[in-house]
Formats: sequence, structure tokens, C-alpha cells
Amino acid sequence: MHNIIVRYRRLQTEAADAGMNTAEYAIGTVAAVAFAGVLLKVVTSGSVQSALTAVIGRALK
Repeated sequence: MHNIIVRYRRLQTEAADAGMNTAEYAIGTVAAVAFAGVLLKVVTSGSVQSALTAVIGRALK
């Protein structure tokens, strides 16, 4: 009987941790998407595009 109680408590502890991992992945995904959005706005701005074009033009010459 003691073994059953120990196993049950261990399963409860493991189940509580499982949801936390999912929440951490969700927060990480949201942060990555937000960073990608900011990066997209920066890269598509006019001044950055002209600077990148100049760098690529110099590299191809």
C-alpha cells in the first residue's frame, strides 16, 4: 500500500510540472514572434534598406 501512495504522489508532482513547461514554451514563442515583428519593421525601414543595398552593392563590386 505504501508503494501505491508514493507512486501516486510522484505522479501528481510530475503532472504539475508538465503544464509549466508548456506555459514556458508558449511565452518563449510569443516573445520570439514579437522580436521577429520588431526586426521586420527595422529591416523594412527606408534607411536600413538603403544601407543594406549599399553594403551588398560594395560587396558585389
